[in-house]
Amino acid sequence: MARAAIIAIGAVLLVWPALVNHYPIVFSDTHAFLVQAGEPQMVWDKPFFYGPFLRALHLDTTLWLPLAGQGLIVSHLLWLTRAAFTPRLDPRRAAALHLGLCALLAAGSAAPWFVALLMPDIFAPVAVLCLFLLGFAPSLPRGQAIWLGVLAAFAIATHLSYLPLAAAVIAVALLLRGRPIVLAPLVAALTMLVASNAIGHGKPGISPYGSVFALARLVTDGPAQAVLARDCPEAGWRMCDWQGRFPPDSDNFMWDGTGPVWSTPGGPKALAPEAAEIVRRTVLGEPWAVLHHAVANAAKQLVMVRLGDTLGPEWLQQSITGSLRAYFPPAEMQRLKAGRQWSDGLRAVAAPLNVPHAALLVLGAGATLVLLGMAWRRHDRLAAAFAAVVLVAVLANAVASGALSRPNDRYQARIAWLVLLPPLLALPRRPQPAVRPPAASPHPPATSAPASHSPSAASR
Repeated sequence: MARAAIIAIGAVLLVWPALVNHYPIVFSDTHAFLVQAGEPQMVWDKPFFYGPFLRALHLDTTLWLPLAGQGLIVSHLLWLTRAAFTPRLDPRRAAALHLGLCALLAAGSAAPWFVALLMPDIFAPVAVLCLFLLGFAPSLPRGQAIWLGVLAAFAIATHLSYLPLAAAVIAVALLLRGRPIVLAPLVAALTMLVASNAIGHGKPGISPYGSVFALARLVTDGPAQAVLARDCPEAGWRMCDWQGRFPPDSDNFMWDGTGPVWSTPGGPKALAPEAAEIVRRTVLGEPWAVLHHAVANAAKQLVMVRLGDTLGPEWLQQSITGSLRAYFPPAEMQRLKAGRQWSDGLRAVAAPLNVPHAALLVLGAGATLVLLGMAWRRHDRLAAAFAAVVLVAVLANAVASGALSRPNDRYQARIAWLVLLPPLLALPRRPQPAVRPPAASPHPPATSAPASHSPSAASR
């Protein structure tokens, strides 16, 4: 019971931006997730998982309930991660360390801003921590293993970019001889995505319409335009009509009502087959250009970690107010409009934190690299695995988000704070003392001593 209370207090620390805001932080896409389960309705560009998660917790009453759920999930994972490194602590010391860790993350990282945001963003670091614990946590009880496996599968399935992220983490875990069970959540997530799309869209697949996002990225970067210039007008693609006037930004390409996607009759669903063919020809015909832009976008994404995106009121009136009216009591709308975010006061709270957060991330990344080297040399498998998993996860997230989508501060800030954990949890841990041979006796046994008592016999 005491542990549950400590985890709950840690959750409160980790949702402080929502408390300052007087309401959970929401985004225009939060509306789509509420509609997913509220109707229910399949949304063409979003897996059908985070919406049901919100519905299962808000119970048509208030969005404070799923916020509390996210806080408890992250606090509990931090408790389990700390316990993996220091398992034999007395309850008071364990409680103090957990609350200290949550307080440090609350004050010095972007973590609480994503715990407090009702979007799937927080499930990127959740997936990473679950996979690490499944692969390497010593003496993992069966019940915890099942919980971590289910949570990891759900977390991976909430966003398509988490598939390559999870695959990279699992590859590292297997290379470092982690438990093979670490593969199970990714297999489960893929199965869930294929099944949900088969049921909801009538198209069994991981992402039936994801080619539209890839097309936007490749057109904006340029390689797809070379293919269009080569194959149009003979290919008969609708995109041929856009040559020379494509929007310069992939967001405008994707979401402008008069842009290439939504001006196509039938929208993105109708465009997807054509987009898939253009993407295929671009990857095969312009591989080096595609790779060059992917690396450049990933490098740019890697250092974009500022807070600010999703904190303003943009598009909230046109989006989430509709789902609040449809699924919640009138008081919920009043709570939203009483918050700082609605009056555009939340960004001012976050802005002063960007510089100290960035400084701590640089220190954390450097310390994690140092820890990796130290742990490798002293054969500390747990610490080395944690450092390697976190570093690969941060890099893989930059590749998945920057190369496959548009570089955005939110995409990297949601996971970059993980680099603070290995130094905080693994560096203070005392390494296991090396086994030394016994010192030689100043009085060696007489030559007439029995053979069974000789050093050579004792060491057999």
